[in-house]
Amino acid sequence: MYTKQALRALGVGPDAISAKQKQELDDNGFFIVENVLSESDIKSMRSEFERIHAAEQDKGGHEVHVEPGARRISNIFNKTEAFDKCLWIPEVLAASAYLLGEIKVHGANLRDPVKGYGQQDLHVDVPKKFDDDWWVVNSMILFDDMTKENGPTRVVPTSHKWAPINVPYVNIGDWEPQPLSAEDEARVPKDLGAPYAGEVLVEAPAGSAVICNSSMWHSGTVKTGNAYRRMLHLTYTRRDLPQQLLQLDYLTEGLYSRMSPEKRYLMEIEPPKEGDQILRQPNKHGKGWWN
Repeated sequence: MYTKQALRALGVGPDAISAKQKQELDDNGFFIVENVLSESDIKSMRSEFERIHAAEQDKGGHEVHVEPGARRISNIFNKTEAFDKCLWIPEVLAASAYLLGEIKVHGANLRDPVKGYGQQDLHVDVPKKFDDDWWVVNSMILFDDMTKENGPTRVVPTSHKWAPINVPYVNIGDWEPQPLSAEDEARVPKDLGAPYAGEVLVEAPAGSAVICNSSMWHSGTVKTGNAYRRMLHLTYTRRDLPQQLLQLDYLTEGLYSRMSPEKRYLMEIEPPKEGDQILRQPNKHGKGWWN
């Protein structure tokens, strides 16, 4: 199987995103699609967020990252079916395939910053080895309105075309930073936490997807109000790159059985068979419910 085949079976073609949306992604590094979730979807996802967080509390997100000052949940698809629909949003899949080519799920983390927290330094999620070397597409799928009061994400349009800055160590892989050109060096602020000229504080209603090139400079901002800002950070990556959460490490029979072959392919959850030539084995000594 391959990505175009899988997407075609899911009814997702290249026209799932418009020429204007492709242009926005190419030029600015992001675009927003409203109403990708229904009111019923939103209500269900909010409810499951709260149910799982109540059970996990300060351990939430432990499979990937526990973040002080934010309510997080990871490994969500093995814990509930409520968020499955987010995996198959046509615009998210089409945009990811448009930028990356052959794709698979990279990560899926629920997040809601706590009042007084959420500020981050400007950063990019992944490096790049040449100008259009895109590694990851991040889609922020909103369960609540994102406003200036509840810690909106700030983005710097066009910055995906610039040099990577402040790349998280865990995402560096075999990349080695090169000396910055004078032009790129002049762009890097002395204070990565300060407002940046031309930045945009993203505002969008619940049910929207903010689809971003993860090479774009961005950061969280402080949540000053009390309103929830629950969202799913759903990322897709190229098939030659590792997943953030190796799905085979956590795969349950329930998740496997409710996914079609095409969906299993895009999640990379087919258990390895004897003789398979695969890039990565599960970390649990190759053991899973299928053994």
